[in-house]
Amino acid sequence: MRRLPVFFVLDCSESMIGDNLKKMNDGLQMIVNDLRRDPHALETAFISVIAFAGIARTIVPLHDVLSFYPPRLPVGSGTCLGAALRELATQIDTQVRKTTAEGKGDWKPVVYLLTDGRPTDDAAAEIKRWKEHYARKVNLIAVGLGPSADLNILRQLTQNVFHFTEAQEGDFARFIKWISASVTAHSRSVGEESPPAEQTDYLVRLTKDVLSQKYDENCVTLAGRCSQSRRPYLIKYERPNTRLSGLNFDLNINGFNIAGCYPIDEDYFAWSDNSASFMQVNTSELHGVPGCPHCGNASAFALCSCGKLLCINGPDDVICPWCDKALSFQDCADGDFDVDRGRG
Repeated sequence: MRRLPVFFVLDCSESMIGDNLKKMNDGLQMIVNDLRRDPHALETAFISVIAFAGIARTIVPLHDVLSFYPPRLPVGSGTCLGAALRELATQIDTQVRKTTAEGKGDWKPVVYLLTDGRPTDDAAAEIKRWKEHYARKVNLIAVGLGPSADLNILRQLTQNVFHFTEAQEGDFARFIKWISASVTAHSRSVGEESPPAEQTDYLVRLTKDVLSQKYDENCVTLAGRCSQSRRPYLIKYERPNTRLSGLNFDLNINGFNIAGCYPIDEDYFAWSDNSASFMQVNTSELHGVPGCPHCGNASAFALCSCGKLLCINGPDDVICPWCDKALSFQDCADGDFDVDRGRG
């Protein structure tokens, strides 16, 4: 049987934490449910999932649609596109069956690359390698999610670059349906050229001359630990976008508003790019202080002299869950300070 390999290469950087990551998890399940109802996809489509943040790993190798079970997506610091392309190339080389004298190999693989940011590694060598050795052998559909996606980088990989922005309630669900329809169209046209995906212009736009932002300036993420359980969490701040009436651009207001504080697993650190140089943000730019998602302490934003964040409940004597130093916090304001931020 000739398979249609379908690879989902998903950005799981910390800027995705919260609702976006949940939507991505739910979206994979929706795609699989849709494909299971289509006899063509059920017979030919085999799905793999590659996640990338500070590193890239295959978390699900190629599986047929019926036995595929959507994984829990990780989260980490960094957006290492170069590492993702390297892992994708390895999976194509080792998992896709090639045509031999004994029989036909798999159909031309389809790749869906979804990212919401700009690369934090040097992806130039891997992009060059992809264009020279894989671009003609693979149908790659790249989708930039939100305002910070680097569409210029994606256009170096493929002509099929789309830009998704969620303008109203339910747009993401319709976007997932768009991907499902695209996979189904590929499964029905195996052996032919890549079919055009049905799209709604306001929902997913094929990019031509859209200029991407050079830097991701819309999100700040900060890792901390619960002072009681020592379990990690991730604080997320987002810059509010304000569209001025009659003007065709967004005005970025200085500062970032609290978006939430989310419990994370220890594997966050394994998925993060620890070799990267640290960046900082001043607390004067951050508006709002969240509570600890693990123990309920009033503030998840106390800073130890080791440079790490922990939670406290007002004036308190605690042990730093990072360095085990005894700390005493008083009920006084010491002014603004710099704190290490994630790479997004």
